[in-house]
Order: sequence, then structure tokens, then C-alpha cells
Amino acid sequence: MSEQSTRENSRRTVADDLRQRAIDAYDGARDGVSNAGRKAGDTLSEAPLLALAGGLAAGALIAALLPRSKGETELLRPAGKKLADTARTAVDAAREAGTSRLGELGLTRDAGVETLRSVLKGAGDAARTSADAALTKVRGSR
Repeated sequence: MSEQSTRENSRRTVADDLRQRAIDAYDGARDGVSNAGRKAGDTLSEAPLLALAGGLAAGALIAALLPRSKGETELLRPAGKKLADTARTAVDAAREAGTSRLGELGLTRDAGVETLRSVLKGAGDAARTSADAALTKVRGSR
């Protein structure tokens, strides 16, 4: 066998090896995609709300990463401002109503501070009494 023939055989062997590796990689990728699709289908049937939440989260992430177009900004700015104003008004109304109702129930900040002081004082008294009882018991058992 000549040297040129040996080189050609070596090249064919390398080419065949590379071709087989490419086929194996393709088969592995195809199987992986198939398995991923099957798993996704199983997840959708087992937990559709979880899948929906995941889809919404992925969509929000993609939307956050994509730059906003000039047209979107012009179209959405008035709606965003109105939404923010409405939300601010709702928060203020809820805060005011909640504060008013707590005041009617006597649950003010001052009353809360006083209650906390009373609880802490009671806990301190209980701890002191327990410690005195334990000390008396230890001294009496000598």
C-alpha cells in the first residue's frame, strides 16, 4: 500500500468518525427535545396554573429585556399615567379607611405602644416570679 493510499484511508476514517459523531449528536439533541416536549406536556396536564404562571413570568421577562419602541411609549404613556393615578388614589383611600376603622376600634398607635409595654412588663414579671420560685426550690432542697 502506498503512502497516499494510507493517507486517503486515514482521511476517510476521520471523515466517517466525524460523520458518526454528528449523527450521534443530532440523535441526542432530537431525543432531548422530544423528552423536553413530553415533560412539558405532562407538566401542563398536571399543573396548568403553574404552567400559566411560568409562561406569564417568561413573557414579563422577555418584555422587560426588549427595548420599548417610540410608538409603544406614545400609546401607553397616557394609560400608564391614568393607571398610576388611579392606584395612588385607591391606596390613599384604603389607608384612610383603615386608619379610621382602627381608630374606631381603639387601635391607635398610642394604644398599641401601651399594650406592648403592658405585655413586656407582664412577661418580665412572669420571668421574675419563675426565677424566684426556682431559686426558692433549689435553696429549700439543700
